[in-house]
Amino acid sequence: MPFRGMLIKTFREGSFMCTCITYKNGDFYFGRNMDLEYSFGEAVVITPRNFPLHFRHTESLPSHYAMIGMAAGQNREDKLRGKQGELSRYDGENDEMRCFPLYAEAVNEMGLCVAGLNFPGNAFYGKEQTGRLNIASFELIPWILGGCASVQEAEEMFADLNICDDAFSEDMPPAQLHWMLADRERCLVLEAVCEGIHIYENPIGVLTNNPPFEYHRMNLNNYLNVTAGYPKSRFCQGEPPSFFPSLQSADLMLSPYSQGMGSIGIPGDFSSASRFVKAAFLRWNSVCNQEEGANISQFFHILDGVAMPRGAVLTQDGKYDITTYACCMNADMGVYYYKTYEDNQIHTTGLDKENLDGEQLIVHKL
Repeated sequence: MPFRGMLIKTFREGSFMCTCITYKNGDFYFGRNMDLEYSFGEAVVITPRNFPLHFRHTESLPSHYAMIGMAAGQNREDKLRGKQGELSRYDGENDEMRCFPLYAEAVNEMGLCVAGLNFPGNAFYGKEQTGRLNIASFELIPWILGGCASVQEAEEMFADLNICDDAFSEDMPPAQLHWMLADRERCLVLEAVCEGIHIYENPIGVLTNNPPFEYHRMNLNNYLNVTAGYPKSRFCQGEPPSFFPSLQSADLMLSPYSQGMGSIGIPGDFSSASRFVKAAFLRWNSVCNQEEGANISQFFHILDGVAMPRGAVLTQDGKYDITTYACCMNADMGVYYYKTYEDNQIHTTGLDKENLDGEQLIVHKL
Protein backbone atom coordinates (compact mmCIF):
# COMPACT_ATOMS: atom_id res chain seq x y z
CA MET A 1 0.00 0.00 0.00
CA PRO A 2 1.40 3.48 -0.83
CA PHE A 3 2.54 5.44 2.19
CA ARG A 4 -0.21 8.01 1.74
CA GLY A 5 -2.67 5.21 2.42
CA MET A 6 -1.07 4.83 5.84
CA LEU A 7 -1.57 8.44 6.82
CA ILE A 8 -4.00 9.19 9.61
CA LYS A 9 -6.52 11.78 8.51
CA THR A 10 -8.68 13.82 10.81
CA PHE A 11 -12.26 12.71 11.30
CA ARG A 12 -14.23 15.77 12.30
CA GLU A 13 -17.80 14.53 12.53
CA GLY A 14 -18.79 12.22 15.37
CA SER A 15 -15.36 10.70 15.92
CA PHE A 16 -15.22 7.37 17.72
CA MET A 17 -12.62 4.77 18.52
CA CYS A 18 -12.90 1.05 19.14
CA THR A 19 -10.91 -2.02 20.11
CA CYS A 20 -11.98 -5.49 18.94
CA ILE A 21 -10.48 -8.80 20.06
CA THR A 22 -10.94 -12.54 19.71
CA TYR A 23 -10.30 -15.06 22.46
CA LYS A 24 -10.29 -18.86 22.43
CA ASN A 25 -10.11 -20.91 25.60
CA GLY A 26 -12.33 -23.90 25.07
CA ASP A 27 -15.17 -21.86 23.55
CA PHE A 28 -14.52 -19.06 21.07
CA TYR A 29 -15.24 -15.43 22.00
CA PHE A 30 -15.38 -12.16 20.07
CA GLY A 31 -16.11 -8.66 21.30
CA ARG A 32 -15.17 -5.03 21.48
CA ASN A 33 -15.07 -1.72 23.27
CA MET A 34 -17.22 0.96 21.66
CA ASP A 35 -15.47 4.23 22.46
CA LEU A 36 -17.80 7.04 21.53
CA GLU A 37 -18.66 10.53 22.74
CA TYR A 38 -22.41 9.89 22.69
CA SER A 39 -24.99 7.12 22.69
CA PHE A 40 -26.51 6.07 19.37
CA GLY A 41 -29.55 4.52 20.99
CA GLU A 42 -27.81 1.16 20.99
CA ALA A 43 -29.84 -1.96 21.66
CA VAL A 44 -29.14 -5.68 21.53
CA VAL A 45 -30.99 -6.86 18.43
CA ILE A 46 -31.74 -10.41 17.33
CA THR A 47 -32.51 -10.90 13.64
CA PRO A 48 -34.40 -14.20 13.32
CA ARG A 49 -34.07 -16.45 10.29
CA ASN A 50 -37.22 -15.29 8.55
CA PHE A 51 -36.91 -11.54 8.97
CA PRO A 52 -36.40 -10.36 5.38
CA LEU A 53 -33.14 -8.54 4.75
CA HIS A 54 -33.49 -6.15 1.83
CA PHE A 55 -30.40 -4.67 0.22
CA ARG A 56 -30.02 -1.66 -2.06
CA HIS A 57 -28.22 -3.29 -4.97
CA THR A 58 -28.34 -7.06 -4.58
CA GLU A 59 -30.91 -9.75 -3.98
CA SER A 60 -32.81 -9.81 -0.71
CA LEU A 61 -32.43 -12.59 1.82
CA PRO A 62 -35.96 -13.65 2.80
CA SER A 63 -34.44 -16.35 5.01
CA HIS A 64 -30.93 -16.58 6.41
CA TYR A 65 -28.89 -17.44 9.48
CA ALA A 66 -30.12 -15.85 12.71
CA MET A 67 -27.81 -13.29 14.34
CA ILE A 68 -27.44 -11.23 17.49
CA GLY A 69 -25.49 -8.07 18.20
CA MET A 70 -25.56 -4.39 19.12
CA ALA A 71 -27.40 -2.18 16.65
CA ALA A 72 -28.53 1.42 16.36
CA GLY A 73 -31.91 2.02 17.95
CA GLN A 74 -32.51 5.75 17.99
CA ASN A 75 -30.72 8.31 15.94
CA ARG A 76 -28.65 10.87 17.77
CA GLU A 77 -31.12 13.73 17.39
CA ASP A 78 -34.04 11.73 18.76
CA LYS A 79 -31.91 10.62 21.67
CA LEU A 80 -30.99 14.20 22.51
CA ARG A 81 -34.62 15.31 22.25
CA GLY A 82 -35.70 12.49 24.55
CA LYS A 83 -37.83 10.72 21.96
CA GLN A 84 -38.37 7.01 22.42
CA GLY A 85 -37.47 6.23 18.82
CA GLU A 86 -37.43 2.82 17.20
CA LEU A 87 -35.03 0.58 15.36
CA SER A 88 -33.22 2.38 12.55
CA ARG A 89 -35.27 2.71 9.40
CA TYR A 90 -34.61 3.39 5.77
CA ASP A 91 -35.89 6.57 4.22
CA GLY A 92 -37.78 5.91 1.03
CA GLU A 93 -41.06 4.78 -0.42
CA ASN A 94 -40.50 1.02 -0.30
CA ASP A 95 -42.33 -0.13 2.81
CA GLU A 96 -40.43 -3.43 2.78
CA MET A 97 -37.16 -1.58 3.34
CA ARG A 98 -38.28 0.52 6.32
CA CYS A 99 -36.61 -1.49 9.06
CA PHE A 100 -33.01 -2.68 9.00
CA PRO A 101 -30.58 -3.81 11.72
CA LEU A 102 -27.62 -1.41 11.74
CA TYR A 103 -25.17 -3.65 13.56
CA ALA A 104 -21.95 -2.40 15.09
CA GLU A 105 -20.94 -6.01 15.75
CA ALA A 106 -22.79 -9.31 15.70
CA VAL A 107 -22.49 -13.10 15.64
CA ASN A 108 -24.66 -15.55 13.73
CA GLU A 109 -25.93 -18.95 14.82
CA MET A 110 -23.05 -20.66 12.99
CA GLY A 111 -20.41 -18.88 15.10
CA LEU A 112 -19.25 -16.31 12.54
CA CYS A 113 -18.56 -12.86 14.00
CA VAL A 114 -18.14 -9.44 12.38
CA ALA A 115 -17.45 -5.96 13.77
CA GLY A 116 -17.08 -2.59 12.06
CA LEU A 117 -14.51 -0.16 13.47
CA ASN A 118 -13.84 3.47 12.67
CA PHE A 119 -11.41 3.99 9.77
CA PRO A 120 -11.66 7.70 8.87
CA GLY A 121 -9.80 9.14 5.94
CA ASN A 122 -8.65 5.74 4.69
CA ALA A 123 -11.98 4.03 4.01
CA PHE A 124 -13.16 4.48 0.43
CA TYR A 125 -16.51 3.33 -0.92
CA GLY A 126 -17.40 3.49 -4.60
CA LYS A 127 -20.49 3.71 -6.75
CA GLU A 128 -22.48 0.73 -7.95
CA GLN A 129 -20.58 -1.24 -10.59
CA THR A 130 -22.07 -3.53 -13.21
CA GLY A 131 -21.01 -7.13 -12.83
CA ARG A 132 -19.87 -6.69 -9.22
CA LEU A 133 -21.48 -7.72 -5.94
CA ASN A 134 -22.60 -4.29 -4.74
CA ILE A 135 -23.22 -3.95 -0.99
CA ALA A 136 -23.72 -0.68 0.89
CA SER A 137 -21.30 -0.28 3.78
CA PHE A 138 -24.09 -0.33 6.39
CA GLU A 139 -25.44 -3.57 4.90
CA LEU A 140 -22.17 -5.47 5.12
CA ILE A 141 -22.52 -7.07 8.56
CA PRO A 142 -26.06 -8.52 8.12
CA TRP A 143 -25.20 -9.52 4.55
CA ILE A 144 -22.14 -11.49 5.67
CA LEU A 145 -23.78 -13.04 8.71
CA GLY A 146 -27.02 -13.81 6.91
CA GLY A 147 -25.39 -15.82 4.16
CA CYS A 148 -22.09 -17.18 5.48
CA ALA A 149 -21.36 -19.92 8.00
CA SER A 150 -17.61 -19.33 8.24
CA VAL A 151 -14.77 -16.94 7.46
CA GLN A 152 -13.86 -19.19 4.53
CA GLU A 153 -17.32 -18.78 2.98
CA ALA A 154 -17.23 -15.02 3.51
CA GLU A 155 -13.80 -14.72 1.89
CA GLU A 156 -15.03 -16.56 -1.19
CA MET A 157 -17.92 -14.10 -1.51
CA PHE A 158 -15.52 -11.14 -1.31
CA ALA A 159 -13.98 -11.95 -4.72
CA ASP A 160 -16.46 -9.70 -6.55
CA LEU A 161 -17.35 -7.41 -3.66
CA ASN A 162 -17.82 -3.69 -4.23
CA ILE A 163 -18.67 -1.69 -1.11
CA CYS A 164 -20.94 1.20 -2.12
CA ASP A 165 -21.16 4.68 -0.64
CA ASP A 166 -24.95 4.71 -0.17
CA ALA A 167 -26.19 6.72 2.79
CA PHE A 168 -28.60 4.93 5.10
CA SER A 169 -30.72 8.07 5.14
CA GLU A 170 -30.31 11.80 4.55
CA ASP A 171 -29.04 12.41 8.08
CA MET A 172 -26.97 9.19 8.27
CA PRO A 173 -24.11 9.27 5.74
CA PRO A 174 -21.96 6.16 5.35
CA ALA A 175 -19.58 5.67 8.27
CA GLN A 176 -15.93 5.17 7.33
CA LEU A 177 -15.14 1.70 8.64
CA HIS A 178 -12.98 -1.35 8.31
CA TRP A 179 -14.12 -4.75 9.51
CA MET A 180 -12.84 -7.75 11.44
CA LEU A 181 -14.35 -11.18 10.75
CA ALA A 182 -13.62 -14.25 12.83
CA ASP A 183 -14.69 -17.76 13.64
CA ARG A 184 -12.88 -20.28 15.81
CA GLU A 185 -10.57 -21.20 12.91
CA ARG A 186 -9.60 -17.91 11.21
CA CYS A 187 -9.63 -14.14 11.54
CA LEU A 188 -9.62 -11.62 8.68
CA VAL A 189 -9.52 -7.85 8.30
CA LEU A 190 -11.44 -6.27 5.41
CA GLU A 191 -10.45 -2.76 4.31
CA ALA A 192 -11.94 -0.84 1.39
CA VAL A 193 -9.44 1.86 0.40
CA CYS A 194 -8.90 3.98 -2.70
CA GLU A 195 -6.65 1.27 -4.20
CA GLY A 196 -9.39 -1.34 -3.83
CA ILE A 197 -10.52 -3.93 -1.33
CA HIS A 198 -7.75 -5.47 0.78
CA ILE A 199 -8.20 -8.65 2.80
CA TYR A 200 -5.64 -9.56 5.45
CA GLU A 201 -5.17 -12.65 7.56
CA ASN A 202 -5.18 -11.53 11.19
CA PRO A 203 -3.46 -14.10 13.40
CA ILE A 204 -3.16 -11.45 16.13
CA GLY A 205 -6.91 -11.40 16.73
CA VAL A 206 -7.01 -7.65 17.44
CA LEU A 207 -8.19 -4.61 15.50
CA THR A 208 -8.44 -0.94 16.41
CA ASN A 209 -8.64 2.08 14.09
CA ASN A 210 -6.18 4.05 11.95
CA PRO A 211 -3.62 3.41 10.50
CA PRO A 212 -4.46 0.44 8.24
CA PHE A 213 -3.95 -3.09 9.53
CA GLU A 214 -0.62 -3.57 7.73
CA TYR A 215 0.90 -0.86 9.92
CA HIS A 216 -0.41 -2.35 13.16
CA ARG A 217 1.01 -5.76 12.34
CA MET A 218 4.41 -4.30 11.45
CA ASN A 219 4.41 -2.07 14.52
CA LEU A 220 4.24 -5.08 16.86
CA ASN A 221 7.84 -5.84 15.92
CA ASN A 222 8.86 -2.79 17.96
CA TYR A 223 7.79 -4.68 21.09
CA LEU A 224 9.45 -8.05 20.52
CA ASN A 225 11.52 -7.71 23.70
CA VAL A 226 8.50 -7.13 25.93
CA THR A 227 7.59 -10.02 28.20
CA ALA A 228 5.03 -10.86 30.85
CA GLY A 229 7.71 -12.82 32.67
CA TYR A 230 10.28 -11.79 35.24
CA PRO A 231 12.96 -10.03 33.18
CA LYS A 232 16.69 -10.74 33.15
CA SER A 233 19.27 -8.04 32.60
CA ARG A 234 20.62 -7.84 29.06
CA PHE A 235 22.18 -4.42 29.58
CA CYS A 236 25.72 -5.77 29.74
CA GLN A 237 26.73 -8.87 27.78
CA GLY A 238 30.08 -10.55 28.55
CA GLU A 239 33.14 -8.98 30.11
CA PRO A 240 33.66 -5.22 30.65
CA PRO A 241 35.60 -3.35 27.97
CA SER A 242 39.40 -3.49 28.29
CA PHE A 243 39.73 0.26 28.81
CA PHE A 244 38.11 -0.20 32.26
CA PRO A 245 40.50 -2.80 33.72
CA SER A 246 39.29 -2.23 37.27
CA LEU A 247 35.61 -2.77 36.40
CA GLN A 248 34.13 -6.13 37.20
CA SER A 249 31.17 -7.55 35.23
CA ALA A 250 29.28 -7.91 38.50
CA ASP A 251 29.36 -4.13 38.91
CA LEU A 252 26.87 -3.82 36.04
CA MET A 253 24.55 -6.61 37.07
CA LEU A 254 21.12 -4.98 36.96
CA SER A 255 18.03 -6.49 38.54
CA PRO A 256 14.30 -5.66 38.65
CA TYR A 257 13.10 -3.62 41.62
CA SER A 258 9.38 -4.21 40.92
CA GLN A 259 7.04 -6.80 39.47
CA GLY A 260 5.87 -6.11 35.92
CA MET A 261 9.13 -4.62 34.64
CA GLY A 262 9.21 -7.08 31.77
CA SER A 263 6.35 -5.15 30.17
CA ILE A 264 8.05 -1.75 30.34
CA GLY A 265 7.53 -0.24 26.92
CA ILE A 266 3.91 -1.34 26.47
CA PRO A 267 2.12 1.91 25.59
CA GLY A 268 -0.49 3.28 27.94
CA ASP A 269 -2.04 6.07 25.87
CA PHE A 270 -5.39 5.80 24.09
CA SER A 271 -4.29 6.15 20.47
CA SER A 272 -5.39 3.33 18.19
CA ALA A 273 -1.82 2.13 17.55
CA SER A 274 -1.13 1.96 21.29
CA ARG A 275 -4.42 0.25 22.08
CA PHE A 276 -3.65 -2.35 19.41
CA VAL A 277 -0.31 -3.18 21.02
CA LYS A 278 -1.64 -3.31 24.57
CA ALA A 279 -4.72 -5.36 23.65
CA ALA A 280 -2.54 -7.82 21.72
CA PHE A 281 -0.15 -8.13 24.68
CA LEU A 282 -2.98 -8.75 27.15
CA ARG A 283 -4.75 -11.19 24.84
CA TRP A 284 -1.70 -13.28 24.01
CA ASN A 285 -0.49 -13.45 27.61
CA SER A 286 -3.88 -14.25 29.11
CA VAL A 287 -4.10 -17.12 31.60
CA CYS A 288 -7.58 -18.30 32.52
CA ASN A 289 -9.52 -21.35 33.69
CA GLN A 290 -11.41 -23.04 30.88
CA GLU A 291 -14.95 -22.31 32.03
CA GLU A 292 -17.59 -19.84 30.94
CA GLY A 293 -17.63 -17.54 33.95
CA ALA A 294 -13.86 -17.27 34.06
CA ASN A 295 -13.60 -16.70 30.31
CA ILE A 296 -16.18 -13.92 30.32
CA SER A 297 -14.52 -12.22 33.27
CA GLN A 298 -11.10 -12.47 31.64
CA PHE A 299 -12.40 -11.15 28.32
CA PHE A 300 -13.81 -8.02 29.95
CA HIS A 301 -10.61 -7.56 31.97
CA ILE A 302 -8.66 -7.48 28.68
CA LEU A 303 -11.04 -4.89 27.25
CA ASP A 304 -10.85 -2.88 30.48
CA GLY A 305 -7.10 -2.62 29.87
CA VAL A 306 -7.77 -0.37 26.86
CA ALA A 307 -11.04 1.24 28.03
CA MET A 308 -11.51 5.02 28.17
CA PRO A 309 -12.69 6.75 31.36
CA ARG A 310 -14.38 10.10 30.92
CA GLY A 311 -11.81 12.89 30.90
CA ALA A 312 -8.91 10.92 29.42
CA VAL A 313 -9.62 11.68 25.74
CA LEU A 314 -10.85 15.11 24.67
CA THR A 315 -11.97 15.41 21.03
CA GLN A 316 -11.51 18.38 18.73
CA ASP A 317 -15.16 19.23 19.36
CA GLY A 318 -14.55 19.58 23.09
CA LYS A 319 -16.29 16.31 23.95
CA TYR A 320 -14.96 13.29 25.80
CA ASP A 321 -14.68 9.85 24.25
CA ILE A 322 -15.67 7.15 26.71
CA THR A 323 -16.16 3.41 26.44
CA THR A 324 -19.91 3.63 25.91
CA TYR A 325 -20.23 -0.14 26.10
CA ALA A 326 -18.10 -3.26 26.03
CA CYS A 327 -19.35 -6.60 24.75
CA CYS A 328 -18.32 -10.23 24.55
CA MET A 329 -20.00 -12.84 22.39
CA ASN A 330 -19.68 -16.57 22.97
CA ALA A 331 -19.71 -17.52 19.31
CA ASP A 332 -20.18 -21.23 19.99
CA MET A 333 -23.31 -20.66 22.09
CA GLY A 334 -24.74 -17.52 20.48
CA VAL A 335 -24.70 -15.64 23.79
CA TYR A 336 -24.19 -11.87 23.96
CA TYR A 337 -22.70 -10.29 27.11
CA TYR A 338 -22.37 -6.55 27.60
CA LYS A 339 -21.83 -3.78 30.11
CA THR A 340 -22.15 -0.02 29.75
CA TYR A 341 -20.23 2.97 31.03
CA GLU A 342 -22.93 3.77 33.57
CA ASP A 343 -23.59 0.15 34.56
CA ASN A 344 -20.56 -2.08 35.11
CA GLN A 345 -22.69 -5.16 35.75
CA ILE A 346 -22.44 -7.72 32.96
CA HIS A 347 -25.80 -8.39 31.30
CA THR A 348 -26.58 -11.26 28.96
CA THR A 349 -29.04 -12.47 26.38
CA GLY A 350 -28.75 -15.06 23.65
CA LEU A 351 -30.12 -16.72 20.57
CA ASP A 352 -31.23 -19.69 22.65
CA LYS A 353 -33.74 -17.52 24.51
CA GLU A 354 -35.74 -16.51 21.43
CA ASN A 355 -37.81 -17.96 18.58
CA LEU A 356 -35.25 -17.95 15.78
CA ASP A 357 -37.86 -18.81 13.14
CA GLY A 358 -39.72 -15.55 13.67
CA GLU A 359 -40.29 -12.76 11.17
CA GLN A 360 -39.78 -9.70 13.39
CA LEU A 361 -36.67 -8.17 14.86
CA ILE A 362 -36.28 -8.75 18.59
CA VAL A 363 -34.98 -5.67 20.41
CA HIS A 364 -33.55 -5.64 23.93
CA LYS A 365 -33.08 -2.06 25.06
CA LEU A 366 -30.14 -1.31 27.29
